[in-house]
Amino acid sequence: LILDRSDAVELPIKFIPRLAGCYHCQILLKSSSDVRVYKIECVVNTDNCEAELEFLTPAYQSVIQDIPIRNVSSQDWKLKAILEGQGFYGPPLINVGLGETALYPLMFKPLAEC
Repeated sequence: LILDRSDAVELPIKFIPRLAGCYHCQILLKSSSDVRVYKIECVVNTDNCEAELEFLTPAYQSVIQDIPIRNVSSQDWKLKAILEGQGFYGPPLINVGLGETALYPLMFKPLAEC
């Protein structure tokens, strides 16, 4: 069966999410000779934001900054951390449950004055 543009029908949808998250929807279209169900999933991300942390500690001593990670989505998160730069340490994985806030313990331990 080959369809051309004469067989197409536009179905405008307006979606206005209030929060970031994963939204699921089903659209049921019925006629006397056909039934169709369309499943739609929309993933909404928050605006990108930048943050800056400043660590002050004597050489060879560590300081830990707990970074809050808030999950306002509709599913649990399993996040992988990739740390770059010398002297930074933290867990490679962190789980943030649905509706929870987890603290990521970022440690800075300089090996010399820097």
